[in-house]
Amino acid sequence: MDFADYERRLASLQGVLQLIQQAYLQTSERAIIVLEGSDTAGKGGIVRRLGWALDPRSFKVNPIASPDEHERAQHYLQRFWRRLPEKGQIVVFDRSWYGRVLVERVEGFATEAEWRRAYREINEFERVLVDSGIRLVKLFLHITADEQRRRFRSRLIDPVKRWKLSYEDFRNRRRWPEYETAIEDMMAETSTERAPWHLIPANDKPYGRIAAFRIFEDRLGRNVSLEPRPIDPDLIREAKRVLGLSSSDMKRAAAPAKKANGKRSEPKRGSGLAGEREALLDD
Repeated sequence: MDFADYERRLASLQGVLQLIQQAYLQTSERAIIVLEGSDTAGKGGIVRRLGWALDPRSFKVNPIASPDEHERAQHYLQRFWRRLPEKGQIVVFDRSWYGRVLVERVEGFATEAEWRRAYREINEFERVLVDSGIRLVKLFLHITADEQRRRFRSRLIDPVKRWKLSYEDFRNRRRWPEYETAIEDMMAETSTERAPWHLIPANDKPYGRIAAFRIFEDRLGRNVSLEPRPIDPDLIREAKRVLGLSSSDMKRAAAPAKKANGKRSEPKRGSGLAGEREALLDD
């Protein structure tokens, strides 16, 4: 798709997600988005575009790094229990409990008995989450080894992007075949009816983002009314008393709500400073 088409589609999907987030507020609805994928696959780009659309008061991002000394002394799932969403919240895990069967497996931080047992533990953990009412969306962004090499090179030669690189990135790349095997095993063992994996081809970044946002729209918005709620009559009366609203204002405030158009105050990303920012942040 061309960039203008990508922008239109993304803006429309972001608008729908705004409505979904508003529908969750003051309800028991809550959701978890799990993002997994190879280094440079585009997880950060998806997180940024979610952040541009959603209100941070009920949207949180958990960037998961290696466990610290205190966390290593606990069961590996314990640190994730503490980061689960409260009612009305949407929470993203940028990497997740799947580190147990990916990085920890390949790098030898978990024994074979531990990572094999983790498939059952993870499935049970996710069953508990879904049964408690949490909407769980799991995305894996897939890129080819050649595309990862191109993105690594882009980061290396661009001073503004070098901060994204680490020694671990190159160490992981040397074990690409082992990670491929671990990923295939993970998909086979943990893609369940309750919590299926969604595999997204991400060599083309715009395509990958649109595909991800379509999945968010479907899974997070299923059976959720996106009609804005009517205003509380007590709030209208208090507003009239404090603000001195006219009869016309009162009538308009009490009228049935119209759907929002999903437009954001974010500057257009295809030009000017916004376009430059995208170029700096991506790859």
